[in-house]
Amino acid sequence: METQELVTNIANAILDIKGRDIVTIDVSKKSTITDAMMICTGTSTRHTSAIANKVQEALTKLGVKPLGIEGESIGDWVLLDVGNVVLHILVPDAREMYQLEQLYRAE
Repeated sequence: METQELVTNIANAILDIKGRDIVTIDVSKKSTITDAMMICTGTSTRHTSAIANKVQEALTKLGVKPLGIEGESIGDWVLLDVGNVVLHILVPDAREMYQLEQLYRAE
């Protein structure tokens, strides 16, 4: 599946479960690991885990199996690796502390 199609499907799944502040950053020219980083916010640790589950379900229906998931049991920061796209789902405090947007946009 093409990167943009993955991003669109992931964003739709996030919005379906009320994830917030979705940001997509093209890192294809900076990274050999992935083409896009997506970041979104969940309202709580339970919500971040639910977002990750919803995204996994949506991708599975499309025949896309995530390569890995980390942080689901704690929930402050859940990372879902889908190959061309890496999704970071954070609670508000973690998102503010780590400021991933600045990290990935840094030249």
